[in-house]
Amino acid sequence: MPGFVEVPVAREIPGWRHLYMGKVRDLYAPADSHPHGDVMLVVASDRISAYDWVLPTEIPGKGAVLTALTLWWLDQLRDIVADHTVEADVPAEVAGRAMICKRLDMFPVECVARGYLTGSGLVEYRATGSVCGVALPEGLVDGSRLPMSIFTPATKAQVGEHDENVSLDAVAARIGREDAEALRDLTLAVYGRGHEIARVKGIVLADTKLEFGRSTAGEIILADEVLTPDSSRFWPADTWEPGHPQPSFDKQYVRDWLTSPASGWDRHGDAPPPPLPDDVVDKTRQRYLEAYDRLVG
Repeated sequence: MPGFVEVPVAREIPGWRHLYMGKVRDLYAPADSHPHGDVMLVVASDRISAYDWVLPTEIPGKGAVLTALTLWWLDQLRDIVADHTVEADVPAEVAGRAMICKRLDMFPVECVARGYLTGSGLVEYRATGSVCGVALPEGLVDGSRLPMSIFTPATKAQVGEHDENVSLDAVAARIGREDAEALRDLTLAVYGRGHEIARVKGIVLADTKLEFGRSTAGEIILADEVLTPDSSRFWPADTWEPGHPQPSFDKQYVRDWLTSPASGWDRHGDAPPPPLPDDVVDKTRQRYLEAYDRLVG
């Protein structure tokens, strides 16, 4: 079953106790009480995942880019939704790649917004004419802009398992109609703001994946990473042209290499993916950095 090619060892951080290792992030709890109460330390590693595998090769500096970009986006979004960050100094061992965050009761759903048709949405559209139960016009192609942004949620999968696209009704059946519709509205509002800002910076935000949780006060809070190259598709606006796959500022370059003859890997087989060559690592790193530079400056 897909997962980690080699399970990395979590970094030991004085004053913090390791709780969980995800595809990219590690979560820590305070070893003792914390001045800000019930919080977690969220550390973004340089790991990269593709096709439900966490690859054996890291992308240097990736965790720092993801963290800096998330913090920048949260500043642009606070009038739309509250977020889980806490203003507190992170440990020196992970400075630049970590955030101290409120502990939340997370919703068991990946909140996806799409403004353009590509990826798994394109596959579903070609088969059914719809995405996650949302009917779309005929004649759309890879990269087409949708008539309006749509909410296409997915179930959360464990490391090595597939997220599964589901309908709003399926989400409502699991968490309740009121919460499902609130997540839809917040997801589309965040995507709309992100698309507007990115377009001015020369980037098309094709789609994005968000996560939300509930605070102890009952408020729905934006959590995890936000509008990064790991959670979003970023395309250069000046070369966007529907009808074919678009160049991107995200990890699509890694996916493309893994499925090319150069890798020698069968993504449908049981063998783990091979290490990434140095040139793929470097070009992927440059794409992450360019996304950050274009957006933040």
